[in-house]
Amino acid sequence: MENTATAGNKGKRVRSDCHVTIRLTNAGGIDIELTSKVKFMFGADIMRRIHEVLDFFEIENAHVVMEDSGALPFVMAARLEAAVKKLVTSEKSFLTEYLEANRYETTKDRNRFSRLYLPGNTPSLMINAGLHHPDGLILDLEDAVAFDKKHEARFLVRNALRSLNLYGAEKMVRINQIPAGLEDLDFIVPHGVNLILVPKCESAEQITAVNRRIAELQKLHNLNAPVWLMPIIESALGVIKAYEIASSAENIVAMAIGLEDYTADLGVRRTNEATESFFARSMVVNACKAARIQAIDSVFSDIADMEALRQNVLTSKSLGFDGMGCIHPRQIRVIHENFAPDKAEIDRAKKIVNAFMDATEKGLGVVSLGTKMIDAPVVKRAQKVINLAISLQLISADWRNEFLAPAAE
Repeated sequence: MENTATAGNKGKRVRSDCHVTIRLTNAGGIDIELTSKVKFMFGADIMRRIHEVLDFFEIENAHVVMEDSGALPFVMAARLEAAVKKLVTSEKSFLTEYLEANRYETTKDRNRFSRLYLPGNTPSLMINAGLHHPDGLILDLEDAVAFDKKHEARFLVRNALRSLNLYGAEKMVRINQIPAGLEDLDFIVPHGVNLILVPKCESAEQITAVNRRIAELQKLHNLNAPVWLMPIIESALGVIKAYEIASSAENIVAMAIGLEDYTADLGVRRTNEATESFFARSMVVNACKAARIQAIDSVFSDIADMEALRQNVLTSKSLGFDGMGCIHPRQIRVIHENFAPDKAEIDRAKKIVNAFMDATEKGLGVVSLGTKMIDAPVVKRAQKVINLAISLQLISADWRNEFLAPAAE
């Protein structure tokens, strides 16, 4: 086994991170070289954290070089443990503080208009992400992490789930493609993840394998909180098997489509008009609606064009999608505003539901609004709009009394 290992990032543009090199020695105790702009204020705390981690793993002799760029304690601990685990075999885990603010579960039917992707090995992009209030925050272990950094990213994502205040956003992790992604589950299931994204999903068997490992970990750690799944369809085969996947497990709450990989699989160029992916998006939406789960659209990659994003969201909504991914915080507001029901939708829904309630109270078997008859599916859709508007605080839960109230003179 090697006697030197590194973890973390360094360089002029790196912030909120650190780079650590650990070299095991035969004698001399723990020798530390620390470089940090905040060494004067926090040097003693950093040194203490280094000793704490090395003592935990029973390392008595080592030369440690720490280059700090403003890393928070949970980041330092992740970098140190990742380097240590390259040098020694240990079943132990150095777990950082579990914030009480992060001890929450999420429901199957919660709104998932937006989910913000955060590279799992870049702490600077994680630190304040919750302040932008996306519906979900995705700590990404897959495409956003270089292959040779996946080992250390697991420790960072685990610690972030425990110690980084995510301000109530659904705690999501995109694991690696199955079967490699099964190893990621050990780092996230025992540490409060709410939802797991399963990338490049092409069969129900992949979902079964994920759920089997989740169940094993829940039993091992005596956990009973729900862990939701969101498969991502990213290939022609995945599109064809969309309903099989969507209906394969009770804990699947949504299914997404990833258009970058899908168009690559087709051998076509992805465009803003998205005509090349219309079939696939429609297939995914229909599979989701048939399985009674949420349909989530792909990310929009142009972070500068807000009008094009708005049009994309409106198209997505018209196809039946319930949300979409985003790669920059500035996209969140546009996504939320345009997936939410607008005033015209809400007003029409109020009229439909009110007409239905009036007819029911009068014992009428036929419901009409103006010259048009209203059937049950229309009422159900209108009630869904009302419920969504109430949950988003666009209207009051007492909307009917307000709706029926005479106008003030």
